[in-house]
Amino acid sequence: MGKKIMDKKEAYEGEKLLCPIRYTIDVVGGKWKLPIICMLASGQPTRYSSIKRKLTGVTNMMLSQSLKELETAGIVHREQYNEVPPRVEYTLTDKGKSIIPPLVKLAEWGAGHIQEDKTCAAFCDTCQSMN
Repeated sequence: MGKKIMDKKEAYEGEKLLCPIRYTIDVVGGKWKLPIICMLASGQPTRYSSIKRKLTGVTNMMLSQSLKELETAGIVHREQYNEVPPRVEYTLTDKGKSIIPPLVKLAEWGAGHIQEDKTCAAFCDTCQSMN
């Protein structure tokens, strides 16, 4: 009987973690959002064209959509200047900057375990240089 109570407690604890994890993945999930956040982590205002150039393979539609979603979530600030031609720059908000430390921790975890995954080494330049 004590085992069932512990299982319910563990399940409850897992559910408490699950909701914030889902929220986080909704905000930063997808192929392009994390690379955009990492690119803006330098703190320098970055223009759309510069982001596009650095993200090889992203379409204009996907980049625009990802930036809009990050802006809606309060992660990215979009500043449009009334010039001809119009100039738009993107920066991280304070909320966006606050995700950098957890991302660094995830990167550290990945770096510590990356060599365990042999499939990664075939595709990842970082893995190949570690071997």
